Amino acid sequence: MGIFDLVLQSCSSTSLFGALLVLLLLYLVSSSSFSSQEDRKEPPGPTPLPLLGNLLQLDLKRPYITLLKLSKKYGSVFTFYLGPEKVVVLAGYKTVKEALVNHAEEFGDRQPMQIATDYNNGHGVIWSNGDSWKDMRRFALTNLRDFGMGKRACEDKIIEECDQLIQVFKKHKGEAFDTTQPINYAVSNIICSIVYGNRFEYDDPEFTSLVDRTNRNIQLLGSPSVQLYNLFPWIGKWLADKKEIHSLLSANKKQNMQLFSRLKETLNPQMCRGFVDAFLARKQNLEESGITNSHFHNDNLMQTVLHLFAAGTDTTATTLRWGLLFMAKNPKIQDQVQEEVSRVIGSRQVQVEDRKNLPFTDAVIHETQRLASIAPMAIPHKTSQDTTFQGHFIKKGTTVYPLLISVLYDETEWEKPHSFYPAHFLDKDGKFVKRDAFMPFSAGRRVCLGESLARMELFLFFTTFLQHFHFTPPHGVSEDELDLTPRVGFTLNPSPHKLRAVPCM
Repeated sequence: MGIFDLVLQSCSSTSLFGALLVLLLLYLVSSSSFSSQEDRKEPPGPTPLPLLGNLLQLDLKRPYITLLKLSKKYGSVFTFYLGPEKVVVLAGYKTVKEALVNHAEEFGDRQPMQIATDYNNGHGVIWSNGDSWKDMRRFALTNLRDFGMGKRACEDKIIEECDQLIQVFKKHKGEAFDTTQPINYAVSNIICSIVYGNRFEYDDPEFTSLVDRTNRNIQLLGSPSVQLYNLFPWIGKWLADKKEIHSLLSANKKQNMQLFSRLKETLNPQMCRGFVDAFLARKQNLEESGITNSHFHNDNLMQTVLHLFAAGTDTTATTLRWGLLFMAKNPKIQDQVQEEVSRVIGSRQVQVEDRKNLPFTDAVIHETQRLASIAPMAIPHKTSQDTTFQGHFIKKGTTVYPLLISVLYDETEWEKPHSFYPAHFLDKDGKFVKRDAFMPFSAGRRVCLGESLARMELFLFFTTFLQHFHFTPPHGVSEDELDLTPRVGFTLNPSPHKLRAVPCM
């Protein structure tokens, strides 16, 4: 006798009816709530399981790969269930641009992950929405520009860090070393000079611990366990990664509070040294005017600084490390860059205005950003209202993933989307050409507010590196053996590796 028969014998007609009702409800949930509703033409997608959704189909280490494959089957707008959470994925250049640019208002809100909600509480510039986000983004953008972003003063700061970094590279005397920390420290000093008003020495333990903890935190945010925590918060107390994130963030907050305190003691509102000074001066002015309900409060200061510090360090430093790895992997392309730099610049200091005369070098930098695709899924968006997009109904409050890697790898836009091919950005005469599908900084309302700073940093650092050094694999390792598999993390860093920086003769 089977289990089902035993259950039938032991059930009364009433309890049997209840059991059948439960089964019916489960069927309705799985077949209607979780799937596309034809009457409203919701985006198609794979059939999910109750509670788990489509998690069993997802590569938690590299979810963007799963979503990229599913876009081939279900189209450029499709539904995917991350556990109980319904997500709409946007794939391909035309679709992502249409959503983020042409429908910027509808797709412009941010969907904070649980781990972000735990520590941000809706403050700062990355995870916030509404008036607080508008005020903080406007203030951050204005002050980043006021304190040098995109200006000659900022160029001078980057050149100073280039000089410091060259000396660090030379100390290794052509032997293989890990470029992670020195590049992180150099790039971080640029945002530090804008945010705090001064740079730090690379051996300052206060500075290096802040940078190292931030780098580690960004890696942990993309771990499979933290992704599961975002979907099922009740499991958090058992997760070591979540506990480590809490420890790292607490330490960074404590350190920033000490920095803020020192800056406040010497604050001169008429001569602000950086972003923190400007924020404190605005807060003080509002309080003196009797305004107590503004968004210029300590929580927004802390979160905005943490966000600027993390974003201003990780993305540019990661891209530079990919650039050096690609050069070691493609020595002929590296030779072409160095020939162009030697011919145009010689031994003098590289300047931003040289970019227009270095088309191949500029193309290599752009191709590095495209192929590395360090933010493959962007940061989650959320619909601000019910909307119909490309014939699909998307409800207000739906999580939306603009799949940026699908834009940068779009086979209808790029001749060799999966290869390192600088010619993507060159015309037949070898002149640099912009490409509409080049979208590493995202687009629309949530486009990276430090884009102009990052572009300046990437050009000056990368060109200076190639002016002074030839990058090769360690002794005994061939170019073919260099691993281009990204490390698991919130952004796509190269896997741990070492390179030789051999001084150019």
